[in-house]
Amino acid sequence: MPATVNQIATGLATRLATISGLRTYTYQPEQLNPPFAFPTLEQVTYHKAMGGGDVVMDWTIAVIVGRYTDRTAHNLLDTYLSYSGATSVREAIEGDRTLGGVAKTLILSNGASISAVTQGDADFLQITLTCQVHA
Repeated sequence: MPATVNQIATGLATRLATISGLRTYTYQPEQLNPPFAFPTLEQVTYHKAMGGGDVVMDWTIAVIVGRYTDRTAHNLLDTYLSYSGATSVREAIEGDRTLGGVAKTLILSNGASISAVTQGDADFLQITLTCQVHA
């Protein structure tokens, strides 16, 4: 039986929580209090194998780094996008490709879509990364 959407979202948030100082959620929170990260389900593909044996879920991982005009936020951007290291999102996610045993495997395929998120009068720096999970 493939994992549920909630199980995968929880697993991704748990892996992101291994990055010290990064708040994590299984959904987009109402208040922006950076740095924080959350997964968003983009698509579920059924029947990737005979008898529905490989359900694939495509996720976007959003990391809200800090105020857009803050130099510290831009410096943090480099560490979150690093291939490895204590604050590497790729290393955190791929550190357990089964998400605690609920998934078959996953890959964080790309990242660096940099954009602004506005709340109230403030613009926040956001990066998004793409993760494919075989549930």
